Amino acid sequence: MPEPAGVPEPRPIDPGVDIGHVHLKVADLERALDFYCGVLGFELMQRYGAEAAFVSAGGYHHHIGLNTWQSRGGSPPPPGTTGLFHVAIRYPTRAALADALRRLVEARVPLEGASDHGVSEALYLADPDGNGIELYWDRPRERWPQAEEGEKVHMYTRPLDLEALLAEVARD
Repeated sequence: MPEPAGVPEPRPIDPGVDIGHVHLKVADLERALDFYCGVLGFELMQRYGAEAAFVSAGGYHHHIGLNTWQSRGGSPPPPGTTGLFHVAIRYPTRAALADALRRLVEARVPLEGASDHGVSEALYLADPDGNGIELYWDRPRERWPQAEEGEKVHMYTRPLDLEALLAEVARD
């Protein structure tokens, strides 16, 4: 007798898959570009008038899309609603993350948090439209905390020493 149809055994996704880009609704394109290009340092790759723009790091066609198609002059979603929690932007080194912190400090962009997760160090903030942003770098895998039984990775949340992170800018 055949077994009843059920949920298939989960199979891992191809390890080469990654997140190509994120597209954000913004209220004011110029204000968003001032933040993503002027403060964070992304490069403007293409623009569609006052309605949309695409920015990247390293010449990729775009990592972040910004548009006002449904949101011109709008306000952020209120607390207690669903939607994007944050966009995580990974930096290649601790020194590069330190440079991002320096840029935020110079632009007087407030942090909402700063954490050491064992596997990574992260800065949390909001863009001018209230979209959550995480700026982080991953420690090398061999330095990740050992996983507990039954876990693939062990992460935690501890305070991040921002002064020690900023000291990386001077060393670079």
